[in-house]
Amino acid sequence: MQDITATITHKTDNFFKMPIMKKLLSILSISVFVAAMISCHKNAVPPSGTVYLDLPATTYSYYLPSYGDATVNDKATLGRVLFYDGHLSLNNSISCASCHKQEYGFTDNNALSTGFEGKITRRNSKSIHNIAGISSTFSSDLLRRNTPLFWDGREKSLLDLVDRPITNHVEMGITDPDALAPKLAALSCYPPLFKKAYGDEQVTSGRISECISMFMASIQSANSKFDLFSRSHSTDLNALERTGMILFQSTYNCSGCHHLNTSYYTFSDFHDIGLDPIYPDNGWGIISNCSANNGKFRVPDLTNIALTAPYMHDGRYKTLDDVLEHYSHNIKNSPNLDPLLKTVDGQPRQMNISTEDKMALIAFLYTLTDYTTIQDPKFSNPFKVK
Repeated sequence: MQDITATITHKTDNFFKMPIMKKLLSILSISVFVAAMISCHKNAVPPSGTVYLDLPATTYSYYLPSYGDATVNDKATLGRVLFYDGHLSLNNSISCASCHKQEYGFTDNNALSTGFEGKITRRNSKSIHNIAGISSTFSSDLLRRNTPLFWDGREKSLLDLVDRPITNHVEMGITDPDALAPKLAALSCYPPLFKKAYGDEQVTSGRISECISMFMASIQSANSKFDLFSRSHSTDLNALERTGMILFQSTYNCSGCHHLNTSYYTFSDFHDIGLDPIYPDNGWGIISNCSANNGKFRVPDLTNIALTAPYMHDGRYKTLDDVLEHYSHNIKNSPNLDPLLKTVDGQPRQMNISTEDKMALIAFLYTLTDYTTIQDPKFSNPFKVK
């Protein structure tokens, strides 16, 4: 394994022999140092620990077939390091991975995320699985494809999607984008990584965005039980899961919004699903400047849906059962309620989903879990402590 040291080891053997003043100075020094460490976690690093970068001797292969760049694996590897590095925030406390955790399907397991000063974000952290499409749908210009991103569709380029949280005053707080590159260049681990990816050690904002985007685009998920069943029937669904699939695709027409033939991802669909009679958040309406789009949000990816709670753009529902109860009895008569959720006389549908049907639907939704992606080391945190 390649061991690129990001910090120095603290020596504490003689600590308890120090005079009180030296002890205080030592503690202060340790506190300052720890605050500046590279980390993707908010947990304090032990004073005697060393944070190091644990990268394989042979670079992982990142599948981005249409990108057409021989250095794709080195750039995606650099993107992985940047994705997990808290130095991308103003006070070194928040990384991209702080709100997109691998074990939770690259979402946050909180309703709303916490930013670099402890402030709370406005919306739930969205999954980044298949964010650039699955490999068969990659465009020639992978990172700049014209696709609505975020809950409200405010960005259409993956490069811009990466930049926005970094410069957001709540999320990561880098108010001067030009300050980030020299900040990272001063860290010993980055010059060799940039040289390997680009042929020289120059750290630029464009390179930072490109590498993080490439890493994110490589996080593809297409090996769930349902995927394998759909592609080749190399695995089978049990009776309850099959019932849930039928209910999902026909009885309750969930597939009217969540299209399962494109890795569960719908790039351009926005819907008002009747969460509130009066919108506390206008969503797509703000971006499109069109009142007919108020209260509409982009259809979420259902990949690993069993792991990505809480649900909805504001994280209001803690469980899948809560989500199904919304569709069962709680659809509100909101101004732009989707026609699929209305009765023939224009009232909100009350689907009255039975307990048995809920069990079957949830069993089916669990078949969309792709354990390979959430356990794949090439998508994991490369920073270790010893």
